[in-house]
Amino acid sequence: MLIIPAIDIKDGRCVRLFQGEMDKATIYFDRPIDAARHWVKEGATFIHVVDLNGAVEGRPVHTGEVEAICKETGLSVELGGGLRSLNSVEAALTLGVSRVVVGTAAYDDQGFLRALCKQFPEKIVVGIDARNGKVAVKGWKETTSMDAIELAKRCEGDGASRLIYTDISRDGTREGVNVEETLKLARSVRIPVIASGGIATLKDIRGLLPLAADGVEGVIVGRALYNGSFKLKEATSLSL
Repeated sequence: MLIIPAIDIKDGRCVRLFQGEMDKATIYFDRPIDAARHWVKEGATFIHVVDLNGAVEGRPVHTGEVEAICKETGLSVELGGGLRSLNSVEAALTLGVSRVVVGTAAYDDQGFLRALCKQFPEKIVVGIDARNGKVAVKGWKETTSMDAIELAKRCEGDGASRLIYTDISRDGTREGVNVEETLKLARSVRIPVIASGGIATLKDIRGLLPLAADGVEGVIVGRALYNGSFKLKEATSLSL
């Protein structure tokens, strides 16, 4: 299972939010590039970057910071946040991003997602963020009536290469990933799933490892790594 450090960018800084609340941010690095360099030193090869301002505004905001990470570190970068048009996705890939994460747009417009997956095969990941099992969109500001599993199946049919599943109630809380819901979602589709939200200890990583047999290929980790609850290499060694 791939252990993926997260770099969330808000107002030009690397932060972590509590349950997705923009006004509840803890700053860890003043420059995202420094966060990326830190993860390179720790042995990362793949990182998950979120343009938080972009997610709220509906358009990419931190393109300069993302480009610097791609070009100066050699990391494979998965980028999400505000990618809601064909042009913005193409521009992100041009920056050097390995694959992009589409959230709100995948929910709002099936035709758009299908077009993206056709034009950029294997490059399109759908981020499914759920609050009490229901899909949340627009930077988690709106909760819809759609079940996360229903959206997962739909996005698989539309051509998504993989899914990222986040239980918002766990994100930033360090209460542990919602293993039960993650497993349910992974079993509902045939494409790989990446778990996200709530990792606190190495025990949480261990708890996820059996889900690899059901298609959970990785886990995104944020606050626990930044706070030093465990080292990236410790988590990686468990998953080998």
